[in-house]
Amino acid sequence: MKTKILKTEQEYNEACERIYTLINSNENAIEPNSPEGEEMELLSLLVEKYEQEHYPVEAPNPIEAIKFRMEQMNLKQTDVAPLFGGKTRVSEVLHGKRPLTLKMITLLNRYLGIPLESLVTGNKEVKLEPEKREKLLRIESIKKYFSEHKAAMM
Repeated sequence: MKTKILKTEQEYNEACERIYTLINSNENAIEPNSPEGEEMELLSLLVEKYEQEHYPVEAPNPIEAIKFRMEQMNLKQTDVAPLFGGKTRVSEVLHGKRPLTLKMITLLNRYLGIPLESLVTGNKEVKLEPEKREKLLRIESIKKYFSEHKAAMM
């Protein structure tokens, strides 16, 4: 296989097949500096780049991120209540009846290690008024950012 930037789904699939073949072709581990190791590393980088461009992974819903981390750490609502300000409040947040506050987000990040990006994305209730949004989008650098990142402007 000729190694080049992956531009089509077919090239992507061929690169994945080649990586699979390299991994399974030898009983011994592939040495990093061997020709096969270098080919596999290069193909892996190309596959990763293609996947980032064509299959972006969106950040999870903040509530789902919290529930997932609680499950990972085998925590109950009563265990994390101090981070939310009490048993009632944690229940309200986890059932979507109350939004996360900045303090909750900070504490969840600090004590449970939930990435800030996972805690602040997905809040579709936070919106700019249409006239303010239009004014903001007249600024060329902001307009360019939104067009390049396909960010949600609504």
